[in-house]
Amino acid sequence: MTINRIGLIGLGIMGKPMAKNLLDAKYQLGLFARNTKNTEPFANDNCEIYKSPSELAQHCNITITCVADTPDVVDVITGDSGIIHGAQSGHLVIDMSTISPEVTRSLAKQLAKKKVDMLDAPVSGGEVGAIDGTLSIMVGGKPDVFKRALSIFKVLGKNIVHVGDHGAGQVAKACNQILAAQTISAVAEALLLAKSSNVDPNKVRDALLGGFANSIVLDLHGKRMLENNYKPGFKASLHLKDMGIALHSAEQNKISIPGAKMAQQYLQKLVEEGNGDLDSSAIAKVIFNEIS
Repeated sequence: MTINRIGLIGLGIMGKPMAKNLLDAKYQLGLFARNTKNTEPFANDNCEIYKSPSELAQHCNITITCVADTPDVVDVITGDSGIIHGAQSGHLVIDMSTISPEVTRSLAKQLAKKKVDMLDAPVSGGEVGAIDGTLSIMVGGKPDVFKRALSIFKVLGKNIVHVGDHGAGQVAKACNQILAAQTISAVAEALLLAKSSNVDPNKVRDALLGGFANSIVLDLHGKRMLENNYKPGFKASLHLKDMGIALHSAEQNKISIPGAKMAQQYLQKLVEEGNGDLDSSAIAKVIFNEIS
């Protein structure tokens, strides 16, 4: 099917730059945002602004959703004014939110009854990756449907992997969030040990960047910790939500992941102290005993 118009629902930190990149790639775009102020930057971009997800789906043949949490995705897809009520046979829903794999599979089944395809395609790379079009995109769904969407994914990201069937993309994202949270915690612990030993943590970080312990987290978030700069690239509150998804999946699979549980507790403490809008690297504030 030829792509005539892509609909995009959700114009937050990630959705807004993704929409800009699609426009720069000359795609026709339709938009819906629950906060109508988020559509204002696109007023002069020849975009169609719709009043509901259902109306948007009627006028687009592919809809991308990029909203905060599992209930939000359920609402925009199957709610009273959801995509499912406006999408025609052959429509494709690409959910780029981070939500429950189990709910993803349920949504895919409901859409299939309407002959609507679905891909779960959560992303990693934060706001910078969304702006630069360099996101890592983890995709679940049918292989032929993935191929149909690949040209769109290439506008938004660089590392694009079809992981498996419905929900597999969300499982991969949960694994990503486990690794990120625990690595942030490990970096903070290492820097704390350096400080407590009266060794310059800046120089320790420099040394580690050249060895086997090097990582993007040590590079970027280690610098954040040393500079006490936690301007959000990815909010702690959202990372806490994602860790809840990961731990729920672990519980469903009857496995124990105690390191992830500890990282979740750090994030929980951050959020409880009113720091949920800080970058999730502010886990260091808990480990450094800056938050009691």
